[in-house]
Formats: sequence, C-alpha cells, structure tokens
Amino acid sequence: MEQLDFFTIPSPCVGICQANNRGYCKGCFRSRDERFHWQQFTNEQKRNVVRLCHQRYLRILRAKNQLLHESDKREDSGQQELF
Repeated sequence: MEQLDFFTIPSPCVGICQANNRGYCKGCFRSRDERFHWQQFTNEQKRNVVRLCHQRYLRILRAKNQLLHESDKREDSGQQELF
C-alpha cells in the first residue's frame, strides 16, 4: 500500500553551499547528484535522500567527537608541555 503525500518535501538546503573533501555539501550533506536532481525526485526518493543526509551528519559528528576525545587524552597524558 502506497502512502499518500499531501505535502511536498522541502529541500534540506540551509544556504551553505560548499563541498567537503568527500564531495558532500557542508550545509545539507547531499551529494552533487542529489542536489542537481532534487526537483526530479519522487517524494520517496526525497525522503531517502533526507535519511541519507541525516546519517552522513551523524557520522561526521561522531568523527568530530572522537577527535576531541583523542586530543583530551593527549593533554591529560601527564607529560608537561615544553612551550
């Protein structure tokens, strides 16, 4: 059974249109193809893109948190800084 769509799914664009080192937009986390073809996608495809963007965002957030924890561990190593 197909779900009825009463509203269009808005673009996840937040106006920060720069690509990161993996080719995803730094603002909405869409790929180049996902950005260019957004208007031609069905609502189901748009929902899938939004889901993928959320997963990409969480993956980047986890990586940033891991880097912060690693830097905290280095600072707490007990060895004094020379400079």
